Amino acid sequence: MRLGINLGYWGAGMDGDNLAVAQEADRLGYDVCWAAEAYGSDAPTVLSWVAARTENIDVGSAIMQIPARQPAMTAMTAATLDSLSGGRFRLGLGVSGPQVSEGWYGVTFDKPLARTREYVEIVRKAMSRERLTYDGAHWTLPLPGGPGKPIKLTVHPQREHIPLYIAAIGPRNLEQTGEIADGALLIFPSAAHLEETALRHLRAGREKAGLTMDGFDVCPTVPLAVGDDVDALADMFRPYTALYVGGMGSRSQNFYNRLAQRMGYEREAAEIQDRYLSGDKDGAAAAVPHRLIDDTTLLGPVERIADRMQAYAAAGVTTLTLAPAGFTLDERIAALRAGTRALERAGLVD
Repeated sequence: MRLGINLGYWGAGMDGDNLAVAQEADRLGYDVCWAAEAYGSDAPTVLSWVAARTENIDVGSAIMQIPARQPAMTAMTAATLDSLSGGRFRLGLGVSGPQVSEGWYGVTFDKPLARTREYVEIVRKAMSRERLTYDGAHWTLPLPGGPGKPIKLTVHPQREHIPLYIAAIGPRNLEQTGEIADGALLIFPSAAHLEETALRHLRAGREKAGLTMDGFDVCPTVPLAVGDDVDALADMFRPYTALYVGGMGSRSQNFYNRLAQRMGYEREAAEIQDRYLSGDKDGAAAAVPHRLIDDTTLLGPVERIADRMQAYAAAGVTTLTLAPAGFTLDERIAALRAGTRALERAGLVD
């Protein structure tokens, strides 16, 4: 099992440290550094900065939002980043959510699976440097009856095949991801529930495409906090878990709330959402079960984290992306180093 690092959003208050964290992850042999975007910092700019100041670590978008860019633009960005980084770019895509898609980008959040499939097909076709034509329900290239003509990408990516990941949570999205992508970006992964909540759906998609799970990258992001007091460490992540389970989306359309329900927290997920949407964020955080936090994070001393890493590897994770917690740069660097020690202790280093 490989290790990755997730820098999250630029502008979250730790920008001055993020480059140093990425450089330390590069020095320690981490496999990939991911950056996110929502409605603040964009991922490609951050990744170009990180790639320019590192040597070996891959850089990946987790995610570039589908409603934010036309697919041909995404292909251009991916090809450029792959070329500039010397073949170290990974393209992660996702549909975002209805509030951001419609409120920020003005793009209707409808038929997300069909949109994703068409988007991936166009991106891959453009990156292959074919003359770009496409006739779909959501995109038609070139537009009929106008001056447009089929053209091809002028930039040569460093590699013939840039790895393409999709952020997926729901069963149908997971199945399609297994069918059309090279990897899946997962969130709130519980090793004990990973088979039922994700892997069986990914496997079904691979089988539909005539493929196996060999070579497919199962890549969840897991918050990491190192120390002896597991309860206190878990409390650090109560607001984070409450935000996603309770407030990331509407009452009728919250993918993370549904995931918590599929893990057996139906009653608790409903209470967290009720409290959060009523404005009681502290109450929502207090309602998050300790076990839900502990199951979806890496908490405790190195020995305990190593045991949990073994459980993730046994469940089918191939790249475990860490989000190291800490109030200072030294604390985040120490967490990164603890991650590598735990991986070695777990016997998961090649």
